[in-house]
Amino acid sequence: MTKKQRADHVRTRLAGLYPDPPIPLDHKDPYTLLVAVLLSAQCTDARVNLVTPHLFALADAPEGMAEVPVEKILGVVKPCGLGPQKAKAISELSKIIVREHGGKVPNTLEALEKLPGVGHKTAQVVMAQAFEVPSFPVDTHIHRLAQRWGLTSGSSVTQTERDLKQLFPESSWNKLHLQIIYYGREHCSARACDGLSCMLCTELYPDRKKSVKTRKA
Repeated sequence: MTKKQRADHVRTRLAGLYPDPPIPLDHKDPYTLLVAVLLSAQCTDARVNLVTPHLFALADAPEGMAEVPVEKILGVVKPCGLGPQKAKAISELSKIIVREHGGKVPNTLEALEKLPGVGHKTAQVVMAQAFEVPSFPVDTHIHRLAQRWGLTSGSSVTQTERDLKQLFPESSWNKLHLQIIYYGREHCSARACDGLSCMLCTELYPDRKKSVKTRKA
């Protein structure tokens, strides 16, 4: 298969497996999604979903969160790891959203990336899932699988994002990035598959004999 043929096969297969993939982080609006995605850095979505109900019981809008002491936020979000940094970022971005954006989460990539604790991937997730703007956030699962499937060299997350955007139609990006994440968790995890075991790896490379070493994100 050519790289484009592999990409088309992946898209078709994943569409059959996950026709309507749910957003894995519980939220009710762009603000609660933004906070949840920020907390998910180096933390599982399952743990974030256990923590956010307690956090949003304190405040579930930027106006309210801006008034919550950082120490109180920290006491709730500490189980997510990187607690001091995340608590401070949540407090500061809430104040900025109130002060500079009228209490509304900004809906441009540039404005989101200026918020404390919000990197490129987090901003893209919010753009895709809150505002339905075509985006292709690359997490560790996507970075790993794109390499195993021969869709990118994996030299960097930025390169992987660029390569995937070139291979897949823009209309598929928002759903496809979730589909790849679910497939990576359920079938092609770092330990469960080395490029030789799961359905897609064996279909794309039926003659592959050696395990595939992938670069970390």
